[in-house]
Amino acid sequence: MNIVLWALQIILALVLLGAGLTKISQPKEKLRAWMTWVDPVPPARVKALGAVEVLGALGLVLPAVTGIAPVLTPLAAVGAAIVLAGAVAVHARARETQMIVAPAVLLVAALVVAWGRFGPYAF
Repeated sequence: MNIVLWALQIILALVLLGAGLTKISQPKEKLRAWMTWVDPVPPARVKALGAVEVLGALGLVLPAVTGIAPVLTPLAAVGAAIVLAGAVAVHARARETQMIVAPAVLLVAALVVAWGRFGPYAF
């Protein structure tokens, strides 16, 4: 199970890192092409969300790898779950049913990591 949790942590970290860096590095006008939800959101909030995603990605892996404050790993998984629940809600509100699947699957993965790292497979 530890290998499964590590795989989920790495996958979640890569997805969050990619999404976060995209939000941080691209102007809102470019993001609008594939992220229609950014229209009513101020650019500073989009950048802040990107920063939260990048920090969450780092938190999913670095504390566990370094052994420094490993309790941050399941806390990062809980934070990722909150961000992903927000993504599901945003897409559901916009009636983008096909866009709900990916964040919903990642939400379940984040919850599994939080459960495993807080519980029986803690560091």
